[in-house]
Amino acid sequence: MLPKNRQPTHPGAILKEQYLEPMGLTQTELAIHLRWTYSKINEIINAKRGITYETALSFADIFKTTPDLWLNLQKNYDLWKAQKKHIKKKALIAS
Repeated sequence: MLPKNRQPTHPGAILKEQYLEPMGLTQTELAIHLRWTYSKINEIINAKRGITYETALSFADIFKTTPDLWLNLQKNYDLWKAQKKHIKKKALIAS
């Protein structure tokens, strides 16, 4: 469910605050473990890159979560941002 009065938390913030920091992992260590570039991890954490299906699967594997967790976080973030830009359209069918 989307929050009504605030922007949903980007999955990168969740990654940092609920996984990396409690585990004492750095972005560099995570990048090395996943064989990704540091910039990819850093862009996710700084909300400059979203969570893809592949990213969700990788995070689910290493953090023992589900891919749905990561994809739902991204979906909520993207949908909220889209709603803020959306211009309502007139319905074609009367209700």
